[in-house]
Amino acid sequence: MPSHSHSLNLRHFSRISALSRFPNPLPFSSSLTCIRSPSSFPHHLKLNSPIDLQRGLVRFKAFDEDSFGIPSLHDWSDNDGMSGYMISSSDGEESDAEIVLNPITDDDLPRRVRVSTGEAFGMTAHRLAILGRRRRKHRIKLGVLINIGLIVFLMVLLLFVDSCAWRIVRLPLEPFYLTRPFLISAILVSCAGYVCVPLLYMLKIRQIIRQEGPARHSLKKRTPTMGGLFFVPIGVIVARFIAGFSSAEVSGAAAATLAFAAIGFLDDMLSLIKNHNSGLSAWLKILMEVAVGTWFSFWLNSTSISSPYSMKMLLPLPAPIGLVCLGKWYLLLTSFCFVSMGNGVNLTDGLDGLAGGAAALAFLGMSIVVLPICSELSIFGASMAGACVGFLLHNRYRASVFMGDTGSLALGGALAAMAACTGMFFPLVISSGIFVMEASSVIIQVLYFKTTKCLWGFGRRVFRMAPLHHHLELCGIKEPIIVAGAYVISSILALLAGYVGLVSA
Repeated sequence: MPSHSHSLNLRHFSRISALSRFPNPLPFSSSLTCIRSPSSFPHHLKLNSPIDLQRGLVRFKAFDEDSFGIPSLHDWSDNDGMSGYMISSSDGEESDAEIVLNPITDDDLPRRVRVSTGEAFGMTAHRLAILGRRRRKHRIKLGVLINIGLIVFLMVLLLFVDSCAWRIVRLPLEPFYLTRPFLISAILVSCAGYVCVPLLYMLKIRQIIRQEGPARHSLKKRTPTMGGLFFVPIGVIVARFIAGFSSAEVSGAAAATLAFAAIGFLDDMLSLIKNHNSGLSAWLKILMEVAVGTWFSFWLNSTSISSPYSMKMLLPLPAPIGLVCLGKWYLLLTSFCFVSMGNGVNLTDGLDGLAGGAAALAFLGMSIVVLPICSELSIFGASMAGACVGFLLHNRYRASVFMGDTGSLALGGALAAMAACTGMFFPLVISSGIFVMEASSVIIQVLYFKTTKCLWGFGRRVFRMAPLHHHLELCGIKEPIIVAGAYVISSILALLAGYVGLVSA
């Protein structure tokens, strides 16, 4: 949006310098807001403004976030859906009215104001930049701190597992067996992001925000998407090189991951073409996921892979249950796992860093689980966890890029493949607890709404909005706080899943 100059007297700015003291300023918007004379206000409101306003209509113009490099004005407050900037009409507590300023043109300003445009605009831009920068620095610092905490936890856990790996596998392993693929993937993905993210932005591959979501998510519509195109292949390639090309389990997991990434890529491309947040139809997407899951099931049945006690179709469970032989039901469980995990991660990918961090912790938990059964597959999990962490450097709050369905479906397929190759479905449910909760919230919401609509003629809802993270947002919880809480829960679940898996194996 082109910017407009303003002719304002500097003495007027001294009167509205109280802007910086306001706790919850509202952002500018490009919409018009009228400031009328005191007589147009209701009788119970009294306009006591320090600014001498004339009767009639005064219009102002808004700053756009692209103008003159001023920080994005939507960072100033949490009331993203509001327009205008609220200025109290007086400094006292007895003030009854507020003024909403949205600057527009010079022609509509009071005629007696005469100063140079450069001085007025310079003073305004300086004060607005200070206001925006304070909130923005706080939010960026919060996102960085959350990422640092996650990386420190993952590194400590990986180093501890590597130090104890020989006791788990009962065989000597290379030093830093899991830490090495994790770090290599994380570094490569983080470096690739500095090249691929600007490229996605130049190609205008941007996120399509669904209209039913929270209002503040409309601010993310210009963020590039399809980040899975660069971090998923790196995670797969690093695992293949380190684990060796002779590992059948890693080859199968890599193929399933790329197949789900292809489904997500097709969905993202159709969404961009249609310019709507609905690419593939829901049933067509599920049908394609079932097809990949079925193919993987038959591949497992016909390929010689490492399995618990050298027996296929087994489901290891903790004592006193022990091993459960599912027979042909194992194939059906594998297909269901692929569909549910793919869509679970996809539904979770609604907040900056939520799906990526939860997936990294889930991969680490599964790497510990499968270590005594197939050590090469644990390398695959560590590599994918590192890829997620490297992507989080660009996807943390506020995100520079989204993974899209290309990334979320691929992560779900990779987790399902690790469980299907080893029979560790129960530890997968534990380590992926965040994905299970998000998917369950959607199912509960839909079933409850349809049931109440059939019984009473109108539908009721359990949550304000599904998935669960949107419900928490509408309850007033900040986005970084939701993500940090999810990381804490996922960390506990990953440790629990690792313990249950080692006991079951």
